[in-house]
Amino acid sequence: MAFYVQKVDNRIDLKAFVRLPYQLYRNDPFWVPPLIAEEKKKVREKSNPLLARCDAQLFLLYNNGTPVGRISAFIDPLAVENWKKKVGLFGSFECIDDDDGALLLLERAKQWLRDRGMEIMRGPWSFTSQEFGLVIKGFQSVPMVMAPYNPPYYIRQMEHAGLRKAKDLVVYEVDVTKGYVLPERFLKLTDRVAKKYGVHIRSIDMKHIEADVRSIADISNASTSGNWGYVPVTDEEAQDIATSLKPVVDPDIVMLAEIDGKAIGYMIGLPDLNVILKDLKGRLLPFGLFKLMRGRKKIKRYRIWGLGIVPEYTRKAIDTLFYRRLYEVLIPKNPTIVEANYVLEDNMVMNNPILKMGFKVSKKYRVYETEL
Repeated sequence: MAFYVQKVDNRIDLKAFVRLPYQLYRNDPFWVPPLIAEEKKKVREKSNPLLARCDAQLFLLYNNGTPVGRISAFIDPLAVENWKKKVGLFGSFECIDDDDGALLLLERAKQWLRDRGMEIMRGPWSFTSQEFGLVIKGFQSVPMVMAPYNPPYYIRQMEHAGLRKAKDLVVYEVDVTKGYVLPERFLKLTDRVAKKYGVHIRSIDMKHIEADVRSIADISNASTSGNWGYVPVTDEEAQDIATSLKPVVDPDIVMLAEIDGKAIGYMIGLPDLNVILKDLKGRLLPFGLFKLMRGRKKIKRYRIWGLGIVPEYTRKAIDTLFYRRLYEVLIPKNPTIVEANYVLEDNMVMNNPILKMGFKVSKKYRVYETEL
């Protein structure tokens, strides 16, 4: 094959970059086409506050003039500052099943980062907050909303290019249709915790969603600052998240924990919109918006997208109060699957309570890296 890699530097190239996955995955029964309009926003500085602060370049892999792969290379100054390492990132990786083509893409990203003084390349890392890694376990199921998906051969392509494991993230799920109930000991524990610390759990206020999302962002920054891969959420990103959540959020399952009126923790639960998006083929018009709004009430799958507790209240079982509240809110909705996503493999403060509630490992993601 006559492969070559080219920079994305015009509208035609950018359109090809955005639409490539829709070609590669058109016959894949597990891929969910994201909304094209949202994908365009991700790769434009004016509509993506994360990308706006980065030095970035997009690349396309061609075979005899036809796009067959893509990759992004970028430097996030906040990541470099917080990690205290010259780590450059790659993301948006998609490629046909050809190791030589994938190698060309990854080598081009390496060189671009090396030329700008980076010493390590890490990824896949998205232009979207909290979306990174390749699926390495659990391919035979449709991914939940805002979760990555890839074919198994991407693992081989990463290893062929010399990339190795940096960190694994675990996905848990529980099948509620099998008569799942919270263990009695769990209920007694949560009663004691709530009484001991005077914790009140409330749903977010949609009339003041910007303020509540800002509180969530502040808690996230405080609770994850010591975690692997932490990059602070900026005010601009918090505003962007609030805007994005408004049309899709179920306020019953986005919660804040408060003590004496002060927010000390949060949980973000999301209805699995992928159930609807899978049939929209990436478009809201002409009928997609109607299908989306009508179908939301029928969703029975849910994802725990984020959870954080400020440092002074970690290891005090505050998180168990969120899990209980989530259970109590969801049971009347007759859910089928609840997924807890993106848990660092070595974060036992998060892993242990999830396992004790009867959740099982369903997927794993891997972030790769290599020296430059």
